[in-house]
Amino acid sequence: MDFKPLSGRLFPRYSGIKTFFRLPFVDMGFEAGSANKLTDEQNDFSVALFGIPFDGGVSYRPGARFAPSHVREASSLGRGFHWSRGQNLFEKLKIADIGDCQTVPIDLQQTYQKIEAFVSQILENKKKFLAVGGDHSVSLPTLRALKKYYGKPLAFIHFDAHLDTYPAAWGCEFHHGSFARHAIEEGLVNPQKMVQIGLRGPLAGGDDLDFVTRHKVRVITVDDIREKALPEFLKTLPIFDSTPTFVSFDVDCLDPAFAPGTGTPVPGGLTTYEVQRILRALKIPNLVGADLVEICPAYDSSDITALAGVDVMFELLHHLIKS
Repeated sequence: MDFKPLSGRLFPRYSGIKTFFRLPFVDMGFEAGSANKLTDEQNDFSVALFGIPFDGGVSYRPGARFAPSHVREASSLGRGFHWSRGQNLFEKLKIADIGDCQTVPIDLQQTYQKIEAFVSQILENKKKFLAVGGDHSVSLPTLRALKKYYGKPLAFIHFDAHLDTYPAAWGCEFHHGSFARHAIEEGLVNPQKMVQIGLRGPLAGGDDLDFVTRHKVRVITVDDIREKALPEFLKTLPIFDSTPTFVSFDVDCLDPAFAPGTGTPVPGGLTTYEVQRILRALKIPNLVGADLVEICPAYDSSDITALAGVDVMFELLHHLIKS
């Protein structure tokens, strides 16, 4: 099997069955509880792309369950050659769309179990991955699967407008604003090897900062980024070691002008260009997985948010080449 996108010069980009980046679809059969018996040719890829269509953990606008299909559609405009890096993604990596993870739209805990099992099977098949959610609550079971597989806490890069270390809401411990707290408390990520990028206010209260302060999580606000010239800021980014590393990208780290289609928009965010530069500057020698979350298609004017998400996927997949 040739793991290359459908050519835009043979089939116009508005045509064809929609997969991520118009890549081949491989049915690994995970929904049946065990993987399909793939031929060596079918299984000859190293990176799996998949969707997590779930938004049962949101606290404001619903709709992120529709993001995987929305991003697939927008990714028809994706291409492989990275002008800055001077390399073609699809010549360096064999990538497949493996469909969507099963979810239960009215039950968060059942969905968590299905996501953890799905990601575990991907890892057992020796694949790295990039997931498209869904709300940010889906990152927690993904991290649980990674911790079990690698046997130690991960390094963690978290792009977001929000801390996501907040307490229970309405008596519910698990929601999209608490996943990072649970990830630290469960020992899934190492807070000393964790950075949060794009944060900004307002907060419900000053005590919202207590958790990250106590655990010594490095917090980078938009003010921190804008206080100096962008090239100077990029020099201050942490350099990660060989610890298995996960990147979670919440599109609301972008300003609503650049990502209107999200569930909890916050003014004063990053531009798409700043995000591109930050992603390119990160040193991640052992990226093992990533996710893109909180795209809400119903609020996405002219596909602006989905296209920004596709660009984030493009940058993250180029990191997987080095990993």
